[in-house]
Amino acid sequence: MGQPTRRGVLAGATAAPLMAAGAAAAVEGKGPVVEAVAADLAAYIGFGVKASGGEGDAASGRWLAAELAAAGFAVEQSALSVPWFRPGTCEITAGGSRASLWPQPIVRPTPEAGVSGPLVRIDASGRADAPLAGAIALVDLPYGRWSSTLSKAIRGPVEAAFTGGALAAVIVTHGPTGKVIALNADGRAPMFAGPVGLLAPAEAGPFLAAAQRRETATVTLSGEGGRREAFNVVGRLDRGKDRWLVVSTPRSGWFGCAGERGGGIAALLDLARWAPGAFPDHNLAFLSNSGHEYENLGAEEALKAAAPRPAQTTFWLHLGANLAARDWHEGLAGLWPLPGTDSQRYLVVSPPLVPAARRLFSGLAGLEAAYPSDKLSAGELTAILAAGYPSVAGVFGVHRFHHVVDDDARCVDAAAVAATIGAFRRLMIEGARG
Repeated sequence: MGQPTRRGVLAGATAAPLMAAGAAAAVEGKGPVVEAVAADLAAYIGFGVKASGGEGDAASGRWLAAELAAAGFAVEQSALSVPWFRPGTCEITAGGSRASLWPQPIVRPTPEAGVSGPLVRIDASGRADAPLAGAIALVDLPYGRWSSTLSKAIRGPVEAAFTGGALAAVIVTHGPTGKVIALNADGRAPMFAGPVGLLAPAEAGPFLAAAQRRETATVTLSGEGGRREAFNVVGRLDRGKDRWLVVSTPRSGWFGCAGERGGGIAALLDLARWAPGAFPDHNLAFLSNSGHEYENLGAEEALKAAAPRPAQTTFWLHLGANLAARDWHEGLAGLWPLPGTDSQRYLVVSPPLVPAARRLFSGLAGLEAAYPSDKLSAGELTAILAAGYPSVAGVFGVHRFHHVVDDDARCVDAAAVAATIGAFRRLMIEGARG
C-alpha cells in the first residue's frame, strides 16, 4: 500500500464533519442530499418493470451509464445472455374456480391445452396428501418473505413432486401482501423437471379446498420465450494508482423494484458523485449489474470480466436489496405504511470492520447490528467473498413488498435512504484505510 499524501489526509479529515452534517439534514428529511436522492429514486422507479434485458432494465442502465459519465467515470457496457418469457395463458382451474399463475423461470411451458390431474397438496416438508403420479402438485409454503427457489423450503417440495410423478407444480407463496412473490432462479437452465407456476395466497383458498376433495385441476403455462441480451454497466476512474475502491449494486428485478433496488441505485449514484473528491489516492470502479433475478448472473459475469483483481482492491462495498425500504404495520388492518425503515436489512462486513460498522450505523434499524462476513453473507456478496476480496461490506434484506408487483414508490423514502448513505460514506472512509 502506498503512503498517504497530504492531500489525501486533508480530504479524509474534512470529509467526516461534512458528511455528519449531511446525514443530520437527511434525518430531518431535508437538504441537497435528500433532494438528489429523491430525484434519483423518481428516475429509477419511473423506468417501470426492471426484468433483465427488458425495456425498463435497459433504460435504467443507459441512465446510470450517463450519470456515471457525468461524474467523471469512463463507462463501459458489457453484454450478457438472460432468459425471458412473455406469458400467454397462465392459469389454474379446478371446478368453477380460476386464478392466474406467475410462470416460474426458466419456464417449462405446458401444451396449449394445459395439463390435468388430481390436485394434491404438498407441505413445506415435501409430504403429499395423496399419490403424486399424474397429479397437479399444490405446494403450500408456510408464511415467509420468500425470495429464491434455491431455498430448501421451496426447492425440496417441488423436486419431491416431480420425483413422485407430478405433471406440474403450483407454489402458493404465502407472505405479507397476499400477492404472488416472484422467485429468483438459475439463469442457465430450468431448475425443475416440469412446469411450475406461482399462485397468490389471496386466491389459493378454492384450490386448497379442491385438493382436499381430490378434484381435477388444469394448469396452463403458455407463451413464448428464449434468451435475450442484457448488459452490465461499469464506470472506472483509473488514476494509475496501485489500489482500487469498488462499489456495486444490481439494477434488475421482477417488477418495479422501488424498495428492493431503488435505495441501492440512489446510494451508488451519490457515492459515485462524492468519491472522486473524497479518495484522490484511489482508483474507483462502480458497477451496476443486470441478471440479478437469475441467481446473480450479471454479478458473476462482472466478477470475471470487469472488476479489479482482489490483490489490487482495498475495499469493496456492495449495495444489495432493501437498503432502506419502508416499514409497515402488518396484521390487524392489512398493511399500513410507517415512517420508519424496515429492520429486516443486514449489514455484513469483513471482521476487522465490525466495531467501526456498529459505531457508524448506530440508530439505523437492522444495520446497527453489523455481522462479520465469516459468519453471514448472501447474494452477490457471497460471490465477492468467494472471489477472494480481502475487505468488503454489503447490505441485503427482504422487505414486505420484496418481489411483489406493488413494490412501488410507497415502499421507499428519500430521507431514510439519504441517512443510510451518510453512514456508508463514513464506512467507505474506514474501508479505504485498508
